[in-house]
Amino acid sequence: MSASPFDFDRVIDRRSSDSLKWNKYGDAVLPMWVADMDFVAPPPVLEALKQRLDHGCFGYGRVPGSLLDVVVAYAEREYGWHIEPEWIVWLPGLVPGINVACRAVDGDVLTCSPVYPPFFSAPPLSRRDLVRVPLALADGRWQFDFAALEAAITPQTKLLLLCHPHNPVGRAWRSDELATLAAFCKRHDLIVCSDEIHCDLVLETGLRHQPFASLNEDTAARTITLMAPSKTYNVPGLACAFAVVADPALRRRFVGATRGILPDVNVFGLIAAEAAFRDGAEWRAALLDVLRRNRDRVEKAVAGMPGLAMTHVEATYLAWIDARGLGVEDPAAFFMQAGVGLSDGADFGSPGWVRLNFGCPISTLDEGLVRMAAACSSRRP
Repeated sequence: MSASPFDFDRVIDRRSSDSLKWNKYGDAVLPMWVADMDFVAPPPVLEALKQRLDHGCFGYGRVPGSLLDVVVAYAEREYGWHIEPEWIVWLPGLVPGINVACRAVDGDVLTCSPVYPPFFSAPPLSRRDLVRVPLALADGRWQFDFAALEAAITPQTKLLLLCHPHNPVGRAWRSDELATLAAFCKRHDLIVCSDEIHCDLVLETGLRHQPFASLNEDTAARTITLMAPSKTYNVPGLACAFAVVADPALRRRFVGATRGILPDVNVFGLIAAEAAFRDGAEWRAALLDVLRRNRDRVEKAVAGMPGLAMTHVEATYLAWIDARGLGVEDPAAFFMQAGVGLSDGADFGSPGWVRLNFGCPISTLDEGLVRMAAACSSRRP
């Protein structure tokens, strides 16, 4: 890994702050659960926020035209994806976007599990029935089970919730997989809500994220793409996201479902988004190097822990770990007792699994892995 001007291994005291992540447990537990990195946001973002703060007036805001231009240019530069400014719908977070999509599409919802928990909660909150189809794990690689998807579809199914890249299994879906999924959606006339919040966190060298909506005109017309700067640039607390909806009729339905429910985006979130997408490239490149290093460290360590297994993480800063071999009823509670706070796989639809966030300084990561290894070794006969 080349030298970086950014200090990603500086430990920041977050216990004395308002951090959801660090205040969940007591001082004896290292929190490595929620998707919130322990890194300072990019310098251009901090500078832009300081300038906005110095202005001192915080009345009602609006989305500046410069931000729209930056997002359009970013999509073209990073993904070769041409979008129009009017396709963008700003949101106070990606989870509200998932819920709005469920409200905007009248019918049953289909998704593949394990998956980010709001995929499970949004449909019933919108009075929609949800059908879960398990992903297939074959030859050490998570895949769509297209036969199972075909078997699960009914005339009432109208919406597919797609996680791309996938949280928690860490897959960066390839073009051929996306094309097969797009053909399935066209065949069954499904609207797709594609959560692409981790799109800029592809860790495989030489692999480029392809937005689902960019596959072809038909797919674009049936897709609601959800994106945000929050995960990549570590600004989730600023509550800023957006949907890209090319089809005018679908966009009207989506926007209509937000009225009276969602607030406008925080002005600081808009400022941070523009700075991140415009000036964050150098910081992001350095971040990806750090995350690749941390990913490799986690994979090597887990391979040596009795009772644990995991697949290769292609994208995100999240490791999806099979802990069923430990023979404990609740692996998340087991590791918490050992001083490591991990996400419970049951929340993602897979009891017996845990999710580890490796977006942290190397000293924090190493200490967490040492505690996990000791706990696993204690389970040996």
